[in-house]
Amino acid sequence: MEKLSVLETQSAEYAVCRGYLDWLTNLPWGIQSEECQDIMKAEKILAHDHYGLEDIKQRILEFIGVGKLVGGVKGSILCLVGPPGVGKTSIGKSIARALNRKFYRFSVGGMRDEAEIKGHRRTYIGAMPGKLIQALKFCQTMNPVIMLDEVDKMGSSYHGDPASALLEVLDPEQNREFLDHYLDVHCDLSNILFIVTANVLDTIPEPLKDRMDILRLSGYIMQEKIEIAKKYLLPRNRKLMGLKAKDITFTTEGLRAIINGYAREAGVRSLENNIKKIMRKIALRIVREASLAAEKPRKNNKQKDTKVLTSSYSVTPTSLHEYLGKPIFTSDRFYEHNPIGVSTGLAWTSMGGATLYIETIKVAAEKTEMKLTGQAGQVMKESSEIAWSYLHSALNKYAPSYSFFEKAQVHIHIPEGATPKDGPSAGITMVTALLSLLTNTPVLNNLGMTGELTLTGRILPIGGVKEKLVAARRSGLKTLIFPKDNLRDYEELPDYIKKGIDIHFVQHYDEVFHIAFPDLEHALGAKLDK
Repeated sequence: MEKLSVLETQSAEYAVCRGYLDWLTNLPWGIQSEECQDIMKAEKILAHDHYGLEDIKQRILEFIGVGKLVGGVKGSILCLVGPPGVGKTSIGKSIARALNRKFYRFSVGGMRDEAEIKGHRRTYIGAMPGKLIQALKFCQTMNPVIMLDEVDKMGSSYHGDPASALLEVLDPEQNREFLDHYLDVHCDLSNILFIVTANVLDTIPEPLKDRMDILRLSGYIMQEKIEIAKKYLLPRNRKLMGLKAKDITFTTEGLRAIINGYAREAGVRSLENNIKKIMRKIALRIVREASLAAEKPRKNNKQKDTKVLTSSYSVTPTSLHEYLGKPIFTSDRFYEHNPIGVSTGLAWTSMGGATLYIETIKVAAEKTEMKLTGQAGQVMKESSEIAWSYLHSALNKYAPSYSFFEKAQVHIHIPEGATPKDGPSAGITMVTALLSLLTNTPVLNNLGMTGELTLTGRILPIGGVKEKLVAARRSGLKTLIFPKDNLRDYEELPDYIKKGIDIHFVQHYDEVFHIAFPDLEHALGAKLDK
């Protein structure tokens, strides 16, 4: 203030000093929102705002309950991990509503400058505080809910590493005295509830993950998407488009057809976009009908009828092509019945679960070799080598004199070659495809499998159990093979996801062989020696 009083009002330094004092005095020092810790109210808000996600809701209620016992939710960092469109951002808003706190969201995806977090020093022209100080000024409270979106997509450059800058922000032991470079005054961030969102955990630095309580949101299955559409998407978008319930109805089969043919994703964002597209077209039809109806009395020199009767539209599977055109997706399955040398695996990505086909053929060559194509990553390449070596060890065990692979090149291909693929969970699928080629026997129809294979035939656990089950149900697979160590993950899933699918949990590949090839002899060698 003393410095400001002696400066000329026209000088550049006066504006810099005035801007600094404005920021310093406009922060809500010592002001906090009165926190609501009513568990029943929080439960109603979460139930009203979101369908399903029972595990996530339970974790959040436990989180609030602990906060009530200790006198407030302090020093807390939640990390919501899941595919796009599953409701990570909306859950953050619901948590803020349940706690009666202000909500502020900003994206850190693509952020490469640590000054975005910690502020610029005042010596720079146009210097500003970091996003956190800006959030406090916007919310006018020291205990808001701040969401850091897309934290898995942060970058780094010569300007610094934002992920490293977040280490101090998200550490309850350090953020009590957070120092923004612009303010150059310690600020207490310990009362802020931080919610971090990400699609995958792989790209988040380990020290950052250690500071967060990770909650996983899986993709929705068909039944869940239909209920979400009926309870949330349709009413919200009818209101947005100015339509009434009598103007447009969506049949259950119509919604199912939209999901299968136009919005096959883990979340519901694409489903909502297609619903909006349909409603816009119907809104245009209604307006045109109203205009035509209003024009007729005018042509006949009659008094204009102010009450216009409009048609009621029903969206069914047969009418979808009028609004959305031809379906984008036809089928998840390349084959209704797998040919010899082909097996069906299950994959998991940040977008949700999917089926993964493994194709194999034998080509004459001067020497024995194995070739892998299909944009496979390093881990998947190693899985194919393990499958190849294990198959040869099985041949030596069951039929040492068998010479199927002598002077032959075996080509393993993973379709959709433009899509990069990686991970170890296709190990047993590759061996099964090779055995199908070797024995000239197709794999059991409607069978899907996933599991990491070792050189001794052991099957190790994999991730994405729910996502893979959802993909299997969508593709019409009736029998699945999972590692036995994933049984605990399977038992935690709701019954409606598990219903109608026969799942085998196995520890060794010998068990997979008997399930995949039920028509073969119990011993592999007996078949090969014939």
